[in-house]
Amino acid sequence: MFIGLDLGTSALKALLVDEDERVVGTASVPLTVLRPRPGWSEQDPQDWREAALAVVDELASSHPAEIAAVRGIGLSGQMHGAVLLDGAANVLRPCILWNDTRAGVECRELEEAVPELGAIAGNLATPGFTAPKLIWVRKHEPAIFARIATVLLPKAWLRLCLTGDLVEEMSDASGTLWLDVGARAWSERLLSATGLPLSAMPRLVEGTAPAGRLRPELAARWGMLAPPVFAGGASDNAAGALGLGAIVPGSAFVSLGTSGVLWATTEAFRPHPAGAVHAFCHALPGLWHQMGVTLSAAASLAWWAGITGRSEADLLAEINPSIDGPSDALFLPYLSGERTPHNDGALRGVFARLSQRTDRAALTQAILEGVAFSIRDCMDALAASGTIIDQADAIGGGSRSDIWLTILAAVLGIPLQRTSAGEHGAVLGAARVGRLAATGEAPEIVCTAPVRVQTFQPDPGLTERYRYALQAYRELGRSARHIASAPF
Repeated sequence: MFIGLDLGTSALKALLVDEDERVVGTASVPLTVLRPRPGWSEQDPQDWREAALAVVDELASSHPAEIAAVRGIGLSGQMHGAVLLDGAANVLRPCILWNDTRAGVECRELEEAVPELGAIAGNLATPGFTAPKLIWVRKHEPAIFARIATVLLPKAWLRLCLTGDLVEEMSDASGTLWLDVGARAWSERLLSATGLPLSAMPRLVEGTAPAGRLRPELAARWGMLAPPVFAGGASDNAAGALGLGAIVPGSAFVSLGTSGVLWATTEAFRPHPAGAVHAFCHALPGLWHQMGVTLSAAASLAWWAGITGRSEADLLAEINPSIDGPSDALFLPYLSGERTPHNDGALRGVFARLSQRTDRAALTQAILEGVAFSIRDCMDALAASGTIIDQADAIGGGSRSDIWLTILAAVLGIPLQRTSAGEHGAVLGAARVGRLAATGEAPEIVCTAPVRVQTFQPDPGLTERYRYALQAYRELGRSARHIASAPF
């Protein structure tokens, strides 16, 4: 038996699977994001610990015999968050999350201090990454910065709670701007640019490597025969790739989660910072990947549901399922700024082309299309780096929508496959990496591709009509950059 724990932004999920990868049980606890100021996004790490205990408590209550036999646990989690600890491992302040945009000025300072940043870290400095957050803390909260002994990413802090070990793995570390991604090692050059010593970083392991064991008191709490081994783990998207079997160069998927991701597995480190493409380590040794990221994918639909007071399902049901063309309205999904290709945390969302005839369904469709256009921007940025994607699997909550995948396939102009792992992508990948650490099996034996249950082919006529709408979307985006900087 193996457990996957996925520390997301909106929920912490657990998955219990057996040796044949049959799902034995699942559990989930919602999480709250704190937004004390505009552009800020934080969480209390203690909430993650309580959520982790709660989900495994639930599984232990409903499946005691299976939990007793657990041999390995894998962690996946949201990237880039900064958990700051003092010398006694006390949390110094709330975690600054991946979608926090306060550190825009600090990004420019970091790139000026380290002109070769993109070549070493494989990425431009963006406000969501970890290193600029620490420069911000050093400038604005110097008393806290002076007490920092260790900086951990969210899942590494959760591991510390569950095992007592300070460990990080390569895929998550790639999102800090402190990792030499090609060498798969911490960079003292990048750390010193943020005023941190190498000693502030946890030790690095590959995602499949054993990285501690569950604390004995927790194993006893859950009736486990022996404390299971913890794997190094995987970042959320790398875990999604493991769940999809995207472990061969050329594998690709699109994730419609809180954020949107277009992923391509690569055989080598292939940075393309000019297009704000992310080049990271995979969670498996000897592999890397590229990603284009839009910060507000399903988050855009969730925002609209909150505005309208309707459920997301009800909003989607109002759209004519036989889509024959774009909405009359346009939407820029830049509610939290944007990553690929703009790298601009100051961008903000926009509705445009509104008229007396514009109704709620038209605006909902525009939101789905705006996210699709943003992912098309990601696809074109990857193409500019030499990575051509001609098909992709689809995962994440948004992949449950036939309408959204129909739109996305037409906008991208490639087939999209809905898979049997769509519901469990990242948390299944976490369970798989926990198994690999416990058994030592070869990744290709465990990380197999799921069954593709439905293919969404791009409709040529719809693709052509979206080509013109995409041009209008991009023109609107150029205008939005000026609006975002307006002094009001």
